Amino acid sequence: MSRIGNSPINVPEGVTVKVDGQKVTVTGPKGTLEKEFHKNMDIAVENNVITVKRPNDEPENKALHGLTRTLIKNMVIGVKDEFKKELEINGVGYRVQKKGNDLVLTLGYSHPVEMKAPEGITFDVPNQNQIIVRGIDKELVGQTAAVIRTKRPPEVYRGKGIKYADEVIRRKEGKAGKK
Repeated sequence: MSRIGNSPINVPEGVTVKVDGQKVTVTGPKGTLEKEFHKNMDIAVENNVITVKRPNDEPENKALHGLTRTLIKNMVIGVKDEFKKELEINGVGYRVQKKGNDLVLTLGYSHPVEMKAPEGITFDVPNQNQIIVRGIDKELVGQTAAVIRTKRPPEVYRGKGIKYADEVIRRKEGKAGKK
């Protein structure tokens, strides 16, 4: 029995949820999200409460049950509050600048790295060593942050590179030297 899938989702004020077959549309103050779910899942909205039910206890349906409920919950949270991921840039001469809606990263390469913001994503640059990725779609926010991080992943000897703000980089000692 899926404990996550069985728990209902309360819809906050200002957010509307419309279910059309397997297509769920969530509208709120920050925007609108739309997603189509698996045909086996039964999604219902009654009195501002969303419930997800599965037809039987087959392993595939059990897995989809919790997944579907969590994706709908993330849609409701996203249109109400927005998601954000924070990235930090460490390294001498490494920095970021915002140019319109895009980012220009200086990461020790012979050229600056330019990143265009996907639709629905906004970048904030509070200082030259910090990037905040914001958006209503949790999957897109996480994917965009991961793509930015791949431009210069953190290295373990000096700690240089782009890392998540809450990420801990395990440092290595390096060569011990001759004795």
